[in-house]
Amino acid sequence: MSNEQSIQKSTLSTMIVMGCTLLSRILGFVRIAVISAYFGASGNADVINLTFAIPNNLRKLLAEGALSSAFIPVLSESMVKNGTQNRKTRNIVRSILSFQFLIIVPLSILSIIFAKPLIEHILTQFTNPEQITLAISLFRYFINYLLFISISAVMIGVLNSASHFFIPAITPILFSISVITSIIVLNRSIGIYSMAFGVLAGGLFQILFQYPLFHRLGFDFKPRISFKDKYFKTILRHWVPVLATSSIFTINQQVAFLFASGLAEGSASAVTNALVFWQLPFGIFSASITTVLFPRMSRQAAIDDKAGLRESLSTGIRLLFSLLIPSAVFLGFFGKLIIASALQRGLFTADNTFMTAAVLSGYVFGLFSVGGYNFLLRFFYASKNFKTPFIISTVVCTIDIVLSLILKETSLGVTGLAAANSMAFSIGFLILYVLTVRKLDFLYTWKLVKTIGSVVISIFPSLILSWFIRRMTGPVWKEGSTAGNWLYLSILTLIWIIPTLILFKATGNEVFSFIKNKKVKK
Repeated sequence: MSNEQSIQKSTLSTMIVMGCTLLSRILGFVRIAVISAYFGASGNADVINLTFAIPNNLRKLLAEGALSSAFIPVLSESMVKNGTQNRKTRNIVRSILSFQFLIIVPLSILSIIFAKPLIEHILTQFTNPEQITLAISLFRYFINYLLFISISAVMIGVLNSASHFFIPAITPILFSISVITSIIVLNRSIGIYSMAFGVLAGGLFQILFQYPLFHRLGFDFKPRISFKDKYFKTILRHWVPVLATSSIFTINQQVAFLFASGLAEGSASAVTNALVFWQLPFGIFSASITTVLFPRMSRQAAIDDKAGLRESLSTGIRLLFSLLIPSAVFLGFFGKLIIASALQRGLFTADNTFMTAAVLSGYVFGLFSVGGYNFLLRFFYASKNFKTPFIISTVVCTIDIVLSLILKETSLGVTGLAAANSMAFSIGFLILYVLTVRKLDFLYTWKLVKTIGSVVISIFPSLILSWFIRRMTGPVWKEGSTAGNWLYLSILTLIWIIPTLILFKATGNEVFSFIKNKKVKK
């Protein structure tokens, strides 16, 4: 398959993933709105968010983060050399699933047994005995989600490596539906534990939904593990440095929650809620592009296709910039209105909206940097270079923690944590970009400069118009989730999308070439 044909196929796959991710993120908003309406934006909500963050962070180490980053390049190499139906390829998947069982099942059992000391040492910010008791109880349920999501993550990695993206993209939607339905239906009977039931059911549904296609491709859950298998040994050898890199970010995130919990009440939930809105464009654009191009880069690296790698990287970075920068400006300008329209009802007050919007404003400055950083990390993983990501990630997280310690003590408060994160990742992206250019000798940097100019020109009219509209309407966000605010937000969204796309087309931005399934020019 030529690079042009490959880009065209990747285009269709990315559009499918983006569409499914959009639906998933919308349901994510509904999910967070339901949680906020039933449990508020502090108190019990803080217990839910911080307790669920523990298994949620562990999955990044044991499943879709670290393990997938080490697993997909090796699996892609085997598929290129041996084919999807080959016994060696099937045994790789069996070994990874068996390895996860060996690690996660004992870990879950020990976590349930020793839940009390674990929670008391990890969530030290809770001083209320009732909150501690509730966190311990919820943790004993939430930790079981780790096994379900780990199995699901391997299945997603297998299907994506085999160029099947639709089913894996739909899978996360089932989780949100499960949680939303559970809270609404079961809240009166089992209260806050309706969240736990929804989480576990959602994890199980993700496995069941993917299994038919997974099985049709020739894969199964038969236990098999051989530490002598060269592919499996390679995965484990790669997994250790990727695990170390992911651990740094996991620790960093836990430190951020710890810092937030020591600030004003509701700060931890403000961080969690702000990230939900931040992750809407990040998930739709950044995660979708990375999901599709990572297996592609892994295949190109396996056959030493430097020209293909340059094209994949250049395409990905330019698309990320074109899509994430306008999203970041829009979120920054209308954060209060967006949050109020989505969440401000029930126990979620205007003060909660104001705090969440402030945190969101700190995060949006790093939206492209984080997207670009994660994308470039995948390039190094695809090239089987795991030392560089570890070193740079250590630098980024150190900068983040130092800046967080400084900025949280200023008038910024919890917003300082978000600003520190954005600044740290911006520095990290620049470092990785320079190293990538050196590794590939050339990365069409001049084309990126042209893209930057196109984006600035394209969003300028919408930016000026939005500024005038906001001055004229005043703080309508204080009215909360009303039909009027939803209509107002819809109009503003169109004001941003339509002129920006028109000017994208006029300035020759690659977004249109990408959408039309044309080869993106070098």
